[in-house]
Amino acid sequence: MPTDRFRVEVQGRTLELSNLDKVLYPRAGFTKGEVIDYYTRVAPILLPHLADRALTRIRYPNGVEGNSFFEKNAPAATPSWVRTENLPVPGSSKGRETIDYVVADDLPTLVWLANLAALELHTPQWRIGEHPDLMVVDLDPGAPASLKQCCQVALLLRDRLAADGVDAYPKTSGKKGMQLSCPIAGTQSAEEVSAYARRIAQELEREHPNLIVSKMAKNLRPGKIFIDWSQNNAAKTTVAPYSLRAQPVPSVSTPLTWEEVAAGGSGKRPSSRPYTAGDVLKRIEEHGDLLAPLLDLGPALPER
Repeated sequence: MPTDRFRVEVQGRTLELSNLDKVLYPRAGFTKGEVIDYYTRVAPILLPHLADRALTRIRYPNGVEGNSFFEKNAPAATPSWVRTENLPVPGSSKGRETIDYVVADDLPTLVWLANLAALELHTPQWRIGEHPDLMVVDLDPGAPASLKQCCQVALLLRDRLAADGVDAYPKTSGKKGMQLSCPIAGTQSAEEVSAYARRIAQELEREHPNLIVSKMAKNLRPGKIFIDWSQNNAAKTTVAPYSLRAQPVPSVSTPLTWEEVAAGGSGKRPSSRPYTAGDVLKRIEEHGDLLAPLLDLGPALPER
């Protein structure tokens, strides 16, 4: 076996790891070995958020400054022990197109994906065979708006959703924006969830027209926060909590406390520096999984 490859046992599965010294984040000197180490250490917290969800990966075989590609299908050399599910492609005509999706339910699968330089992990709002059990809204700042304004809008959204009995939990996107995730009952279609999210976004846009936009047109976004309600479309995915992102540093989509969001919205806390893999592991030691409530079902959304 080449010296840059070696076999390891992970929970009874044999994996062949390679090129562990390869730098995937050049500006930070963060290697593939460190990516695998991060995903191994965060696995107990991350895996419940991936369980039973069809996984879309973004792979960076030559690092974040090289070419990347989305991958939904299980690759040709997928080990036999990796769980795959043949599912219709959301939005395909009459469900005639299908994909063999990877489902990351265990640590060996997560390590195997990390070894493939699958840095980013994205999931839909539904579990396999079920209606959505999450509602997600993406908060996208249009320059010169920033994460500070995202925090302000997140607080407005939290309070409006709470009026309908819906709890919201914030996280950074790992890039420039934020997401709010809400556990819901899993009894309503993606279309119904999207319609509710859209109504709330439009209502807040009417109340705060200088801060919020609910339409997708990019020419409307400068200086405002776009509330992207369309993330609830059955064909859409959202970056998973605790996933790495392809940024100059190994930033992570990081759960936040509402106290941190309030501080960010008031400008009392720096809001531009991303949380990195090391930061997140320390935060887990301090807070545990701030998004653990997402693993339980929530209420049905009001129809009107």
